Amino acid sequence: MFHLLDIIGTMAFAMSGALTAMNKKLDPFGVFIIAFVTAVGGGTLRDIMIGRTPVGWMQDLNYVYVIVIGFILAILFRKKFDRLRTSLFLFDTIGLGVFTLIGLEKGISVGLHPVICIALGTMTACFGGVIRDILCTEIPVIFRREIYATICILGGIVFFLLRKLDLDNDVLYLTTSLVIISVRLMAVKFKWYLPALEQK
Repeated sequence: MFHLLDIIGTMAFAMSGALTAMNKKLDPFGVFIIAFVTAVGGGTLRDIMIGRTPVGWMQDLNYVYVIVIGFILAILFRKKFDRLRTSLFLFDTIGLGVFTLIGLEKGISVGLHPVICIALGTMTACFGGVIRDILCTEIPVIFRREIYATICILGGIVFFLLRKLDLDNDVLYLTTSLVIISVRLMAVKFKWYLPALEQK
């Protein structure tokens, strides 16, 4: 289940990056690069910080294959994604839920404190999108009023609370991912925002 979620998250973020790049009218190479860094950016930073090198995608070519497939699917079906913003949001949300979980597990595997694990999970989920948005000259979602990184932190707290119940790992993974995805969908639907800080 964990490996399956990892593949789903990689695919979702790759398609999210490709859709953003196509929205900016980049050429195919540019679209592929944005798809790639969106999919592996957060995980690469996480692996470097915990001393896991070479980083994950360099040791397993399956990640590269998944990104290529996501890139191709995004191009082939771009006309089907008639509401580009909606499609981008959905893929981004799936990636957010899955990659938070992956970051949490990586932190646990090297014996880090739960607070640091939650920080790693948030970083894994958010920083691929930060790189994507910066390269596409957008203000990163994590820095806007939209609730984004906060949801990853909430998901991390839920994960460690449920972990104390000795649930089956598959149930734990699915529940945590669904909580993050559901809260993000509700936050957008009901327009939940953090207050903006303005200089008086």
